[in-house]
Amino acid sequence: MKFSVSSSDLLSKLSLEIGAISSNPVLPILEDFLFTVEGSKLTIAATNLETTIITALEVNVEEEGIIAIPAKILLDTLKALPDQPINFIIDDESRLIEITSAFGKYKLSGDNAADFPDIPAEDGVDSISMSATNLQEAITKTIFATSNDELRQAMMGVFVQVDYNNVIFVATDAHKLVKYTFGDVSSEVSQNFIVPRKGLTLLRNALSSDVNIDIAFNQTNAFFTFGDSKVIIRLIDAKYPDYNAVIPVNNPHMLTMGRKDLQNSLKRIAIYANKTTNQVVLSLDQGSLTISAQDLDFSNEATEQLTCTYEGEPMTIGFNAKFLVEMLGIMDTDDILLELSTPNRAGVLLPAEQNDNETLLMLVMPVMMSN
Repeated sequence: MKFSVSSSDLLSKLSLEIGAISSNPVLPILEDFLFTVEGSKLTIAATNLETTIITALEVNVEEEGIIAIPAKILLDTLKALPDQPINFIIDDESRLIEITSAFGKYKLSGDNAADFPDIPAEDGVDSISMSATNLQEAITKTIFATSNDELRQAMMGVFVQVDYNNVIFVATDAHKLVKYTFGDVSSEVSQNFIVPRKGLTLLRNALSSDVNIDIAFNQTNAFFTFGDSKVIIRLIDAKYPDYNAVIPVNNPHMLTMGRKDLQNSLKRIAIYANKTTNQVVLSLDQGSLTISAQDLDFSNEATEQLTCTYEGEPMTIGFNAKFLVEMLGIMDTDDILLELSTPNRAGVLLPAEQNDNETLLMLVMPVMMSN
């Protein structure tokens, strides 16, 4: 097996691939990149058995072949080299790899490609197509609300509901919930699946915003194909909770105000909140919002009053400040709308203005206030 390639081009591909290699793999072969040279193309694969990343690039091929190469030593070598052509010569019998640069030669041992796990095939898949920008936006707006609770497997991922020309992304950890819907997708199916958080994080890092992305999925895996790359993520096999059942429909109390003003006030007040509950109290009345917090253990206390537009009866409700700040940070509108029903029911946080093609709804559970 012989080929030559630009060191910077190869480094760029491997920097993307390394995300799929875990620091403590269950099998030694999972510490390797799989190199397959065929025609004029080098295809590189890396996997942690949950997420597989495959990329390809054009190289100068003298001899085709396949080899598993230890990832860390190869990546470290390329990082230490300035941009230049490098040559790979691999002995198929001994699996000895010789890399030649303008500076000298580097030798390392490869592994048997047959030991590398089989890459999932796109069998019996449905498919949709969307822009990478939309997908990145959907991941960013939902992934933070996924759960870390391993007893709730379904909530450790983002629920994706494909409904012909609409796609709904939902994430919840039982304290907060995000529902992000957008149209402008090409699909002929109505299906749903749950994508784990770790895989989505790798996918978001791999995407460039100016490409279109084809998504194929079956009961086991989702296949995200864009440009010369593919990310395969094993899906979570669990039933997602009925999220619509927890979204309150009748919310007669409505607060409208500047997003940044509310977020900055919450950040300041939260400094004085109890560090276990992060509880802040919102007291709402006509034209005014009072935000307060106290930590009785340390005699800490803070209050701020903000102007706002409020429709409804006066109300006092407690929330986790950390959750509210995080949710406001995900939004990108100037003004927000907080819809409330009673002090013991979830609040619904919305952008004051929504696009026709895109809607965002966030729900946050109240923190019960002690009398």
